[in-house]
Amino acid sequence: MNPDDLIGLVVVVFLFGGGTLFLLSISPVGKAIAARILGRRKATGDDDETAEEVKELRREIEDMRHLPEQLSELGERVDFLERMVAKQREAERLPPAR
Repeated sequence: MNPDDLIGLVVVVFLFGGGTLFLLSISPVGKAIAARILGRRKATGDDDETAEEVKELRREIEDMRHLPEQLSELGERVDFLERMVAKQREAERLPPAR
């Protein structure tokens, strides 16, 4: 193999390989790989939005943890009102005391 041919082959490999590596480095995949190498968890602004959504969902879940207690209390109130209405209707049906 001629040394001039080898130099041409090396130049082509470096040009296409370098271009490919450059395009990979500016892609989201390249940024994720770079963040992983550097030990960062978040590499883009989308992660900030996701983190905010997660915080909001956690707040909503915390609010929802009180729902069973509130439902139980409402059930007790409904039972009480039903008893009161039943007593009132029963009193109306009975003849007056002599």
